[in-house]
Amino acid sequence: MYGPSIDRLITALRVMPGIGAKSAQRIALQLLERNRDGAAELAASLIDAVDKVGNCSSCRTLCEGERCTICSDSRRSAQQLCIVETPADLFAIEQAGGYSGHYFVLMGHLSPIDGIGPEEIGLPILEAKLASGEVDELILATNLTVEGETTAHYISSRARAAGVAVSRIAHGVPLGGELEYIDSNTLSLAMQSRKVI
Repeated sequence: MYGPSIDRLITALRVMPGIGAKSAQRIALQLLERNRDGAAELAASLIDAVDKVGNCSSCRTLCEGERCTICSDSRRSAQQLCIVETPADLFAIEQAGGYSGHYFVLMGHLSPIDGIGPEEIGLPILEAKLASGEVDELILATNLTVEGETTAHYISSRARAAGVAVSRIAHGVPLGGELEYIDSNTLSLAMQSRKVI
């Protein structure tokens, strides 16, 4: 419609989650009309990241070297291993602070309907880590979705078989949350997950 270069840019922008045809068109036109320097920087940054970023050989998160900074940090405990679905989940836990162990990033979750089985999310690699005897506690921090729960259940059964203690991050009422505004599923889970104080 606009010409091959603009149409290609609009199509390329649609690969991002949550960006539909109209949003991609607005972004493309904004960059070309009002921010060509920003567009050039964006293009250069994307090319640089695609060329330099790979996966950590230990935890599988995104990084620029053989191992990420977390796995390379000798102050972190290798006895604790937190399982997350994506690098974004890892970054969220890191930003929250309070955890000083290692991670394992699944890069997804089990979804047989989509053809995603244990091999696709690196579970043979995880099982080898657990078999090494270095991990004492496995912390499951998968999302609270059907797929996330299924993945957590599968991993916990494998970890227990390897003699590793398994825990699950708590889900429930957020700090500062008022009960009348909490959705019923979250409140129900908070009641089921209560602990003695």
